Amino acid sequence: MRSRRQTWEQRAETPLLVAAVVFLVGYAAPIAWPDLPPDVVQACAVLMAGAWALFGVDYVVRVALADDRRAFVRSHVLDLLVLVVPMLRPLRLLRLVTVLSVVRRVGASTWRVRVVAYASGGTLLLVLLGALAVTDAERGAPGASITNLGDGLWWAVATITSVGYGDLVPVTATGRVVAATLMTGGLALLGSVTATLASWLVERVAEENELEQAATRAQVAALHEEVRRLREELEGTGTGTGTGTAEGPGRG
Repeated sequence: MRSRRQTWEQRAETPLLVAAVVFLVGYAAPIAWPDLPPDVVQACAVLMAGAWALFGVDYVVRVALADDRRAFVRSHVLDLLVLVVPMLRPLRLLRLVTVLSVVRRVGASTWRVRVVAYASGGTLLLVLLGALAVTDAERGAPGASITNLGDGLWWAVATITSVGYGDLVPVTATGRVVAATLMTGGLALLGSVTATLASWLVERVAEENELEQAATRAQVAALHEEVRRLREELEGTGTGTGTGTAEGPGRG
């Protein structure tokens, strides 16, 4: 039976997804276009605040409905940190990972398809969020080399792929936190893709071995049947010969 918390999470999923998209638009617009009018920037800030308030309400309600509140807080540390630590505010955008839940509802054929979909979507999302966050943190900082969203996207791609050209380097604390998150995410995604590929190869080899074993078993069965028939024929021939030999002297 579904708990009250699970029921709440299911009902709140769509509103929170909409709030996350609104938050992303409000967060990204001033970063992508720093020359926006002050009224538009203020409107974006209001949208972000409203979406952030919904995230906070969702967290509080989930804690209240949890059977074991301490266990819930321990298992959802990132949600709490993103809510209360200013330096981690860019990580609020990770709420958009709920977009990937659509993959479950469209009925992906195998768990590998879901892993690939999550890895692909997660990579694109991390690159975009990392670019926005680092550009927001670095722009205007003394000695910063990342001053626009184009630089941020290039740096995010180089960082998440562990290439690290070194032409663009974050100089702020928040930028370095974003860099560490991207590097960790890149390693995790690489590991998941590698593990999925290895699992697929192992399964294909196992399928080939199974086909070969099935063919071998069929051949052995056919050979066994042939031996059985030959044995029956030999036994029949031997019986017939023995009977003829025994009856010969009797007739004489």
